[in-house]
Amino acid sequence: MSQAKANGMLAIVTIFWGASYLFMKMGLSSLPPFYFIALRFLLAFFIAGAVFYQRLWRVDRRTIRHAFLLGTLLFLVFAFVMIGVQSTTTSHAGFLVSLTVIFVPLFSALFLKQKLARQVVIGVCLAMIGIALLTIKGGFVVKQGDVLCILAAVCYAMHIVVTGQLTKHSDSIALGILQLGACGFISLVVSLSFESPTSPTPSAWIAIFALGILCSAIGFVVQTVAQKYTTAAHAGLIFSLEPVFAALFGYLFLGEVLPLKGYIGAALVLIGILYAELPRKEFPLKEKREFSRQSG
Repeated sequence: MSQAKANGMLAIVTIFWGASYLFMKMGLSSLPPFYFIALRFLLAFFIAGAVFYQRLWRVDRRTIRHAFLLGTLLFLVFAFVMIGVQSTTTSHAGFLVSLTVIFVPLFSALFLKQKLARQVVIGVCLAMIGIALLTIKGGFVVKQGDVLCILAAVCYAMHIVVTGQLTKHSDSIALGILQLGACGFISLVVSLSFESPTSPTPSAWIAIFALGILCSAIGFVVQTVAQKYTTAAHAGLIFSLEPVFAALFGYLFLGEVLPLKGYIGAALVLIGILYAELPRKEFPLKEKREFSRQSG
């Protein structure tokens, strides 16, 4: 698989994740957050597992350990976001979680000793300015919820970086499926310990199936496979499109209209990603893919 095709797959996943905010509003209106997360990821695990059951029969203990690590990071991302949004504005949450775009190349440089090309740095800066214009409304005051959303961005960035490393040593499809099960299992344990789960309403079931199939079963498995053939920095930049698509779906289905600075911000995000993608031959961090191509 070429890097361009892998990046295209990640862009499709980002579209699904941008639409997820519509379904999250539907589900959270009648379900406690951890129970909602559990139903979403357990559904995704069983659906993806049924499709790729032959891959799961051949997994080894190392892949299972890797899956629980990724599943734990995934759970932390959603846990911090769900709790953080309750004590901060959605605009602040959207901006702060999008700090993933900054943390991914930073962690790659710190922990993987990878040097970033100038185009990536400029692309990140443009994307972050765009996200700020797109999501921030009014003054910026740091609250407890803001801190939790920053922690979500840190965990999300770690998930992206760690995924890029672990797919070198494991079957990417099996790893992607098992991490869904791990996240769902952890969420269910937390929910049964601290929440009082209720029966989902019809609209909540629609949200669960949409999130479980498109955003989780397809989204996270495709992410795990595609990240074998691109860099963590590229993945982080592409994922910065999520608030742009969220704004687009909000306009189409909820009638939400962006102010002028919002449209300017969306344009800057797109320009930043395109600029970072153009000089592919200058990008460092090319990863070894000899045997990993066989399981993609």
